[in-house]
Amino acid sequence: MKKTTILLLLVLTIGTLNAQTKKKGILYNNENLINRFHTIDELQDLNKGALIELYLERTREIFTVLPYLSLSNQPGTSLSDIGIKEDSDNVKVVEKNNEIAERAFVYTTNTVKELVPYSDTDNIIWAILYFEEMIKKMRLGKDGNI
Repeated sequence: MKKTTILLLLVLTIGTLNAQTKKKGILYNNENLINRFHTIDELQDLNKGALIELYLERTREIFTVLPYLSLSNQPGTSLSDIGIKEDSDNVKVVEKNNEIAERAFVYTTNTVKELVPYSDTDNIIWAILYFEEMIKKMRLGKDGNI
């Protein structure tokens, strides 16, 4: 009983510390960004299930970054970094958008997992390559900086 209570307190303390250290007003961070781009040959070697997972990962990054693209293309950018006051209203706008985007992505995931398996593999590969080109352009930004 005593071990359970100590463990519960430890978990609650860590959760509280994580919530307090998470900086508010961050547009987006690295957690929803892909870390690898593919060639057509690499994609052709994958089965449809693996292709659909790649498709979803790329969709997630686009969902995450696109609303903020005119503000910044850099993960970890805060409102204050781009000269926007980090008052409660502006922070709420960012948090609400991120929450809605997360929910929308859940629905998109369900749609993709239900319908995309009916696509021709070549069309899935084309879409992944197209998404990757979009992501590269988003990351480069208007000045061509990565």
